[in-house]
Amino acid sequence: MLAACGDNRLLPPAESRELVVLTREGPTTYEIDDSGAPAGFEYDLVHLFADEIGVNVRFVVVKHDADIAKRLKKGKAHMGAAWLAPPTDPALQAGPSYYASANIIAQNENTLPVETPDDLDDKPVQVVAGSRQAMALQELRKQFPRIQISEHKRISELQLLERIAEQSGESALVDRAVLDIASNYYPQLQYALSVGSETPIVWVFPANADPVLLEQAKTFIESRRDDGTLARLVDRYFGHVERLSAADSLRFVERIRTTLPQYRTMFQAAQVNTGIDWRLLAALAYQESQWNPLATSPTGVRGMMMLTEDTADHLRVSNRLDPKQSIRAGSQYFSDLRDMLPETVREPDRTWLAIAAYNLGMGHMNGARRIAEGMKKDPDSWYEMKTVLPLLARPEYYERLKSGRARGGEAVITAENVRMYYDILSRYEPPYRPFAESQKNSPANAQAERNSSPPK
Repeated sequence: MLAACGDNRLLPPAESRELVVLTREGPTTYEIDDSGAPAGFEYDLVHLFADEIGVNVRFVVVKHDADIAKRLKKGKAHMGAAWLAPPTDPALQAGPSYYASANIIAQNENTLPVETPDDLDDKPVQVVAGSRQAMALQELRKQFPRIQISEHKRISELQLLERIAEQSGESALVDRAVLDIASNYYPQLQYALSVGSETPIVWVFPANADPVLLEQAKTFIESRRDDGTLARLVDRYFGHVERLSAADSLRFVERIRTTLPQYRTMFQAAQVNTGIDWRLLAALAYQESQWNPLATSPTGVRGMMMLTEDTADHLRVSNRLDPKQSIRAGSQYFSDLRDMLPETVREPDRTWLAIAAYNLGMGHMNGARRIAEGMKKDPDSWYEMKTVLPLLARPEYYERLKSGRARGGEAVITAENVRMYYDILSRYEPPYRPFAESQKNSPANAQAERNSSPPK
């Protein structure tokens, strides 16, 4: 039961010590990862807020934006955090804005393009029921009454976009940030018409919300914007989603189907040996060689994991062009690099820094970390190090380092691409749980699964 006072409203968080938050599942809000743990941009941001005001947080997951509005007006929660626009209902009020997005018509690449609102006249447009996009379409239909609106009650925006990618419909109106993510999973999608103007993304509160809570939310967002926490969180969830072109994504998705199957068991064996999610290892291998076991670079690195001769010798690889040996050794090398980073580096930054070190070498990574310290930047933060690593190519920086010059910008691109390939693989390929049947109830096994992949 929710804590409530005499008029059946929730007690303020300061009294109940609990912040009750309405959200919905989605790639911008709240999702359950492969280990069964919740994650997401809104989830993380709300937890940071709850920690700051010294209360626990309890999420209540609902289906649609309309459900959030109804429950807030009934006093069932303190706030809604679900990638929401400022409400027009006078019974609700907006908190501070922390992002901006827009409503975009998405189409399959084989569909006649929609370029103006006139092109939607007499055309079917799919939308998630109860969403702000559904409301936007209803408004648009006042000007273009022949627009055919098809509302879906039981699917998410991501599932809706999957339907469009599979040509189960001509177009859909969705949030731009969701389309940015989905276009990597489904490269058949195309951006078409923007409907309405850019919209602030806010937390939503009842009109009679606790004024102390509202002021705390405003202060929190402002301070987290000023100290860079908000920018780092945005980068964690959305900073890599526009790395790949549609052609890159299409090629990768096709090779998941045609090329990956013959190497899947090798990557899964590497997961058993290293404890690292096989899909992350496969993503790294694709970035290195496009899963070509015979790949050779002008600098002499070779094979599926593009090993140097010294690394191969160290890891007892007799033939760098043997994919089994290459995957085993490259995965171990990556695991070793991750372990070599200081204990102060937390996930997921630890993984992305290790991938950059895979490209650069740990000597150059340590040099870049020293540069970061001299610039008063955080060497344990991938968000900060992305701006530092390219400096390794500039003489005013690398001449002061024993490790010398390096193509740090290339290492950033490598890590950002691997982030995106890993996201796509996680969408198409299930996790590998070799001991799931015999140890499915083992707490130790559950913890091992959580440790095998970096948080998104």
